[in-house]
Order: sequence, then C-alpha cells, then structure tokens
Amino acid sequence: MIASPILRRLRLVSCSLTGANMAAKGASRPSLMHSGTFGLRNHSPRPVGLSCYHASKTALAPPLPVLNQESPLKSQGPEPTALSTGAPVLAPAPPKSWILSRLPAAWVPYGELIRIDKPAGTYYLFFPTLFSTLMAAPMTTPMTDPGAVVGTSLLFFTGALVMRGAGCTINDLWDRNLDPHVARTRLRPIARGAVTPLQGLVFTGAQLLTGLAVLLQFPASCFFYAVPSLVLVAGYPLAKRVTYYPQFVLGLTFSWGAIMGFPALGVDVLSNGSALAAMGLLYSSNVAWTVLYDMIYAHMDIKDDAKAGIKSIALKHDAQTKQVLTGLAAVQIALLAGAGAAAGAGPAFFIGSCGGAAVTLGLMIKRVNLKSVKDCWWWFVNGCWITGGAIAAGLAIDYGVRYTKDDEAENKVSS
Repeated sequence: MIASPILRRLRLVSCSLTGANMAAKGASRPSLMHSGTFGLRNHSPRPVGLSCYHASKTALAPPLPVLNQESPLKSQGPEPTALSTGAPVLAPAPPKSWILSRLPAAWVPYGELIRIDKPAGTYYLFFPTLFSTLMAAPMTTPMTDPGAVVGTSLLFFTGALVMRGAGCTINDLWDRNLDPHVARTRLRPIARGAVTPLQGLVFTGAQLLTGLAVLLQFPASCFFYAVPSLVLVAGYPLAKRVTYYPQFVLGLTFSWGAIMGFPALGVDVLSNGSALAAMGLLYSSNVAWTVLYDMIYAHMDIKDDAKAGIKSIALKHDAQTKQVLTGLAAVQIALLAGAGAAAGAGPAFFIGSCGGAAVTLGLMIKRVNLKSVKDCWWWFVNGCWITGGAIAAGLAIDYGVRYTKDDEAENKVSS
C-alpha cells in the first residue's frame, strides 16, 4: 500500500517520456510516417495509453524543435553579404587553382575577382582584336609588316587581360546581391565579403588606369574609338535585370576589339569605304559569336537564374536553344564572309576562316549537352580556341599570302 503511490507516479513519468519521444520522432522524421519508407505507409505509431495520463498530475515535455533541412537558396533567400550585414560572411574557402595558390593570401580575393584562374574570358575579348588586326593589315599602304602585326597583337592581349579583369570587377559590384542566389557565384569575393564594395571600387579604378596606360601606347586616334566601350562595360550587368537578351549587350561589349585593329594600324575607316564596311561587318559577326557562346554559358546557371529573377536568352528560349544557336552561327558566318569580301580577302580566308567556323560551330552545336553544366563549361572554354583559332588561322594565312605577293611586287619594281 505504501509502495503503490510511488509505483503509480513512476508509471506516469515513464508514459509521459514515451509520448514525448514518439512525438519528437514523428515530427523530425515525417518521411517514415507519410512517404511509405520501410513499408510504414499504412501504419501509425503505437498510441500512448490514456489510462496512464492524469492531466492534474502529469505534464508532457514540450516537443523538440524541428531543424530546417532545406537549403538557404530554396527557403531563405540569399546568404548574408557584406552589404546586408556589415561583416564578412563565414563561408567555406573557394577552391584554389595553381595560380591562385601561388599568390599571397591577401591577394587571392583580388585574383578571384579578375578571374585570373579562368582565362577564357580574356581570350574571348582578345580574339576580336586579333581578327581586326589581321584583316586591317593588308589594307594599309604600305602593307603592315609581320613584326608590327605581332607587336600590335601582343599589346592588344595585354589590354584584354586588364580590361577583362576590370569588367569582371564591375560586374561583381553590380551583382553583389544577386550572386548569393546562384550556386556557382555565391562564393565570389564581394558576395562572400572577402572584398568590400569600396575596395572593389578602388580596385576597379586601378585597373582602368592600367588599361589607359596600355591604350596610350596605340595611335592617338584609338583613344576616341575605345572610350565609348566603357559605357557598355559599366552597363552590361544592368541588362540582365531588364531584358532576356543581355547577351546582345555583352556582344556589343566583347566585340569592340573588332573595331580597334583598324585605327591601331593606321587605317582611316572614315575615308575608306571598304575598310568601314569590313570593320562594321566583322564587328557584327563577333556580336553574333558572343551571343552564341554566352547562350551556352548561360545554361550552366539556368535553374538558379530562374529562381533569382536573373534574365538570359537561355531562359527565354530554353526549348529552342539549338535552333537559336544554329541561326546565330549562320548569321555569324555570313557576316564574316561579307567582311572578308569588303576587305578583299582571298580563298585562304573563305576556306580557313569561314569554312573553319562553319565546321567547328556545327560540331559544337550538335555535341554540346545543354543539360550538363560540365559539358557547357567545356565547350565554352574550348570553343574560343576551336572556332576563334580557325578564324584567326584563315586570316593569318590570307595576310601571309597577300604580304608575300606585295613584297614580291615591290622587289620587281625596285629591280
């Protein structure tokens, strides 16, 4: 009789704890109760006996909190950034390439900011300058010698390296609140707080001054041709907020080098109708090429872009991407052929540049798997060398043939 109240109280506590534990398990593992996992679709947990519960004497323990297992990208918006919290975000360090691993630790975020470990963008910016230099060289009087062509091209490459970094920094400043939405960009230096917006602005200024120093090595007329491109460089990141076709704005920006080769070699396009036509058609051809390869690039982020409200041609024409790519390739090759005709190019150009571009673009469009991020990246990185290399090779051979003929003609006259 004396032990009976004690046993009854122990029994009540045991039943209370059992009920609380089963409630917590049911809340934290809904998949076992509702999804049919392990064959429990039509079964419910064993109920707690009501006979052991007395409201006046017993209180169940409060339920355990359920942790949210969803990704912040899906349920809570972007992770905090330096802009929103005022402090750097504690995030995993991004992977380092061999070149980043050789930089001092304080320089690494700036190396990431200019994408020094991802040079494909620099090559895409450089190729139009190479095309225009090779196309303009035979149009000069006297014809530009190979040494000057090589020197001009190296100077253009230096400018492309600097200005591509400046463009990336400007882009990341504009996108510091969008980048956290996208898995591929969420650890960029400004987005994760490793570089503050103010530091990014100062760094941009330093790069633009370096670019100006390179520009001043060209003839004075190049300055007036180059300055308008800065408007496009600064404005491109805004395009993805207002239109599904920001790739066309990027094309206008990245193709600017197709203009620069002519004044760099002293060709006055304003007084030479053929040179003006060649320059305009070459520039337009490069715009089409830029839209083409960046449409493939945009497919890497298409799911995250849709969630973040970032617009792109890949989102707009997802179901018709390969048809759009084919149309862009046809436009690019037609404009390229028109540029060659205006410049008086020979068979080497039409076979090597136009034919090579047709074959390589056709191969890429057929083989690229737009649903694979890895495959899109491979074709984006290597496409600049495959297609750009074919166009440059045809132009170089055509220039070599015409230079040899011109040199032979001069020798005959002098003899």
